[in-house]
Amino acid sequence: MDLGIAGKRALLTGASRGMGRACAEALARESCEITICARSAGPLEETAEAIRRATGATVHTVAADVTTEEGRASIIAACPDPDILLNNAGGKAPGDFRDWDRDEWVSAVELMMIPPILMMRATVDGMMERGWGRIVNIVSRSVKIPQLELGLSNGARSGLVGFTAGLARQTIARGVTVNNLLPGIVDSDAQREHIEGMLTGDGPSFDEVWSARAKANPAGRYGRPEEIGAWFAFLCSQHSGFVTGQNLLIDGGSYPGTY
Repeated sequence: MDLGIAGKRALLTGASRGMGRACAEALARESCEITICARSAGPLEETAEAIRRATGATVHTVAADVTTEEGRASIIAACPDPDILLNNAGGKAPGDFRDWDRDEWVSAVELMMIPPILMMRATVDGMMERGWGRIVNIVSRSVKIPQLELGLSNGARSGLVGFTAGLARQTIARGVTVNNLLPGIVDSDAQREHIEGMLTGDGPSFDEVWSARAKANPAGRYGRPEEIGAWFAFLCSQHSGFVTGQNLLIDGGSYPGTY
């Protein structure tokens, strides 16, 4: 299928590894010009070069922290008029809400909620003026299936989803869609870090927890980052102009609800 986005300019945060990288690769294969951002310059440049070799796409890089005003300014300066925006960020370590003070909650919101909103604010008006745009946020299934150990993520990411629900209805008439991807368990570094944060000295091992999580999923496996990338690319395509304000679960069927 021709997604009809060749030549579009895409700006992707958190794109040096895992799902963010898979999204960048998916757009590069569609001949988009991409700008990928992450905090660590080394892995970012390695990813960019790998994508260039594999696809021939034009890939720009920005090593910056999207949670800071200075970082966001440098990211926008590198790609001031994107047609496509991906907001992707890591989460907070698992734990017990009794151990989280006010500063911990503020840091969660400043990582998972506020930066995507400010990136949308910086780009959405330009998209509407040009009459076309795609904004996608990688969030988490935790906004529909709260995970007890991820209370910080449950709260901050739900705030982002609530905000986009309103924004998406304001932009669609001008050709700009805003949607969220809600991945479940995905074979990624972030998933490994999550499990490592759950381990206790007298509990199951990493391998035991990793295997048990796969077996508990109806699909019997972890998702692959490229599966997330494929859905992202389709939401960015010319064929998705009538889809906005949606939260797409990509979780192997683990969400138990009918709706």
